[in-house]
Amino acid sequence: MKAFVTGGTGFVGSHLVEELLQRGYTEVRCLVRSDLKWLDGLDVVPVRGDLFGAGVLREGVRGVDMVYHIAGLTRAETQEAFDRANVTGTLNLLDAVRDAAGVQRVLVTSSLAACGPSGRQPLKEAEPLEPISRYGVSKARMEEAVRTQFADLPVTIVRPPAVYGPREADIYTVIKAADKQRVFPVVGKGEQPQLSLVHVRDLVRGMVDAAESRKAVGETYFIGSEAYYSWNEIRDGVLEALGHRALKLNVPRPLVGPLGSAVERVGGLFGQYPPLNREKAREATASWLCSVAKARRDFGYKQTVELDEGMADTIAWYRKHSWL
Repeated sequence: MKAFVTGGTGFVGSHLVEELLQRGYTEVRCLVRSDLKWLDGLDVVPVRGDLFGAGVLREGVRGVDMVYHIAGLTRAETQEAFDRANVTGTLNLLDAVRDAAGVQRVLVTSSLAACGPSGRQPLKEAEPLEPISRYGVSKARMEEAVRTQFADLPVTIVRPPAVYGPREADIYTVIKAADKQRVFPVVGKGEQPQLSLVHVRDLVRGMVDAAESRKAVGETYFIGSEAYYSWNEIRDGVLEALGHRALKLNVPRPLVGPLGSAVERVGGLFGQYPPLNREKAREATASWLCSVAKARRDFGYKQTVELDEGMADTIAWYRKHSWL
């Protein structure tokens, strides 16, 4: 099997490349802008360029069996920036796949954010898309464009929820605060299950299983955790792995929005768009639960990494690489 991977230099993409190599893919081509980053030292074939070079994309997909599209923009200040990266970039890739003729399967990575919050009941794949962030809107638009414009291609869409694990850099900021400042912020009382949270090792295994499953052609799947976590459970898992205590800082829900706006303004003074911003603050007050029943039925997906094990694995990696 030969594969072409976009986003392979990033957090999820690099783990997916490792999964493909472990499964014995004979050639893994990776779209690379400049730096190999986490791919350095792996047996991959770099394809230099981005999602806006038609010739580069044709070179990448020529003669491969599988295409794994992981690349995407997760943080931006405008809807236009999100749409260019996540919608137009995806359509450019699928145009190249269609022209290549011969690609057996295409896996496109969306997000639970495309669906919007769940409420107390986990979302299922057939429910309407009601995103509440610019990122979510771009992923919903991407999904709609894929379905309407590329129904002839053997595409599978996956929607991960929040993802953690080695190399992850956003949830890391909360873990770093718990380690260095000895404080852990919790939205509200933190008691109710509020998050589907998947370890990257489970996610990439599920993604490859979906791409290789005949039942998954033309389908969409949530690939997340079977367990649902409260902020208190996440805090306990982090502190157990860190091996020390931290002050639990309960942030009342009405204050989360103003806090996100303030952090975003401060970041703007330094030319940065921080992980905590107005949109992330809005998402933090909602519940994000999704069901993996369809993935379990169609290709046997199940969660294998529990929260305590996953946090221990993640924090051990952070320490080994001097992130903590």
